[in-house]
Amino acid sequence: MQIQKSFHDETNKGILYLVPTPIGNLEDMTFRAIRILKEAHIIAAEDTRNTKKLCNYFEIETPILSYHEHNKETSSKQILSRLLSGEKVALVSDAGMPSISDPGYELVVASLEEEITVVPLPGANAALTALIASGINPQPFYFYGFLSRNKKVRRTELEILNQQTSTFILYEAPHRLKETLKAMSAVLGNRNIVLCRELTKKFEEFLRGTIEEVIEWYESNEVRGEFCIIVEGGSTPTEESESLWWETLNIVDHVEHYITQRSFTSKEAIKQVAKDRDIPKREVYQKYHREEVK
Repeated sequence: MQIQKSFHDETNKGILYLVPTPIGNLEDMTFRAIRILKEAHIIAAEDTRNTKKLCNYFEIETPILSYHEHNKETSSKQILSRLLSGEKVALVSDAGMPSISDPGYELVVASLEEEITVVPLPGANAALTALIASGINPQPFYFYGFLSRNKKVRRTELEILNQQTSTFILYEAPHRLKETLKAMSAVLGNRNIVLCRELTKKFEEFLRGTIEEVIEWYESNEVRGEFCIIVEGGSTPTEESESLWWETLNIVDHVEHYITQRSFTSKEAIKQVAKDRDIPKREVYQKYHREEVK
């Protein structure tokens, strides 16, 4: 068990601040977020170019360090070293909350393992912003984020989501939207959804209707900007369908699902797959790593 008193003796130890940034409108930056970015020794940013523009706007002169999906392992070591030496690091993503479909989770875990204080700041988030204006029941809700690009895995993910009685939230890129909508129609049926794009910006838009209506809209409109999709929950799942969501996946895809969609380590994913399938961990380990070598 670990107890964190976030603001106890904060002047003499390293602190990792998780700082939300605007998802479109720069006026959504909070006073506190600006202060923390100015006071931090370093800003760890998903895209240093975007963060530099933000810093220039608010006259923030703190040095910026690159921390993104492809360099997070090496960057984490550098950031941890600075935190352990007593420095304060502010982690930001391009827009919205760090760790929500953006880099950050692994750095938070690594910091906690070193008993470094992790302090979150409240602020802009696309999922909640879209949810409260969607007109679909806002609670309970389930945030999922991006579906897999792999058709087979995506279908399995949607089959799992189809068992959700709660409203659920997806993110999707414009060039994948049509394919995702068609996959949703095939698995979820023609239920109510809301597509939200350009949130907080001049061209903010909400598309409220059924999945079929939105697909029809897509055919005659130019699609731009990343989408947040709010989906009406389904009926109560049966025990059988709930327990066998993974049966269409092979062992490797089953492991990859937990790694990519649940942020499990490979060790954690292998353990969970063995539990799901009621087979020895060794069998899952050998099958998964044999495919990796190929």
